[in-house]
Amino acid sequence: MWQLLLPTALLLLVSAGMRTEDLPKAVVFLEPQWYRVLEKDSVTLKCQGAYSPEDNSTQWFHNESLISSQASSYFIDAATVDDSGEYRCQTNLSTLSDPVQLEVHIGWLLLQAPRWVFKEEDPIHLRCHSWKNTALHKVTYLQNGKGRKYFHHNSDFYIPKATLKDSGSYFCRGLFGSKNVSSETVNITITQGETCATLECPGTPVCGTCNHTGKLSWEEIPDSYTHFFICGSLLVITRRSPKVPDCRVGLQLCFSPFFWGS
Repeated sequence: MWQLLLPTALLLLVSAGMRTEDLPKAVVFLEPQWYRVLEKDSVTLKCQGAYSPEDNSTQWFHNESLISSQASSYFIDAATVDDSGEYRCQTNLSTLSDPVQLEVHIGWLLLQAPRWVFKEEDPIHLRCHSWKNTALHKVTYLQNGKGRKYFHHNSDFYIPKATLKDSGSYFCRGLFGSKNVSSETVNITITQGETCATLECPGTPVCGTCNHTGKLSWEEIPDSYTHFFICGSLLVITRRSPKVPDCRVGLQLCFSPFFWGS
């Protein structure tokens, strides 16, 4: 129910004269989730932001240049190297999103993952992606040059709970017919610590902390206006800092699903 209240609340704030910098930030999502793709792959970028009843258009930017598309989703039918770069979006009731990077590679195989840095006990999903999804056989995922997982037919490799031993260099290889091909090597890093991350600007004090129960405690409140948005299953809370213009300090709620503690 509370998700439905966010756009309504934004409309009330705007009608009350809320400044542009007080609007929530738009968010760009990739579908499928892989930010590294091969030439000829199709990619959809989706913009999550608030719209007013009078204007439901979306502005898209590629490497800071405005794209003609005004739909909430931007579709790339057959990716080329020229499609690589940073993508941002904005709606009339949200500010410009953070950039999302898209990398278009040339090759037969590409090792894909949602990201390359994980925390202990995070699940890891690896995919040995072939050009044009060509049939691939006798697929091996390798870590630090040693075989980690073998499939007779191409399949994704899942690590349910990451440990520090899962850090290292990874690549995959397999057979196209009788041709032996390999992907480029990528590095996966497993870090220790809780899943919450404190975000701060240089020279600005941390404005809050979160503990493993998901409850929030503010050490300093630099501004009376609180900005929050949903990022996957995390609630991200920030406050504007008067000490560093155009900069926000904040934190992520380090509990999933949400825990609303008092």
